[in-house]
Amino acid sequence: MKTIHVSGKRKKAIARATLKKGKGNVRINSLLLDAYTPKMAKLMIMEPLVIAGDITKKMDINISVKGGGWHSQAEAVRLVLGKALAEYDPKSLRKALLDYDRHLIVSDVRRTEPSKPNDSKPRAKRQKSYR
Repeated sequence: MKTIHVSGKRKKAIARATLKKGKGNVRINSLLLDAYTPKMAKLMIMEPLVIAGDITKKMDINISVKGGGWHSQAEAVRLVLGKALAEYDPKSLRKALLDYDRHLIVSDVRRTEPSKPNDSKPRAKRQKSYR
């Protein structure tokens, strides 16, 4: 089995994953997945692993993630896991992951809109007064 490197983004969070032969350990920022908090993020991250099933018992997955909040980081990790597993077994897993949730393989391209000039909000322009 060859080593697989994948990266993915969600908002400001960037995640990078390395998938290699091993004993089934999943580490996020050198912390085992079992110890990852909050629980909601842990459950989100486990979705692609549950879909993959026993295939993940034969590999170690190391993920580094930075930037963004906990939810964005969890979604970036989820995306990276899905991409890595799809690259490992494209025939069966890619279709299963896409059928479950498209965001396990395809990135969400939405980003925050930049603020407008003169101390204004992203959508609201400064009002002009003609009187």
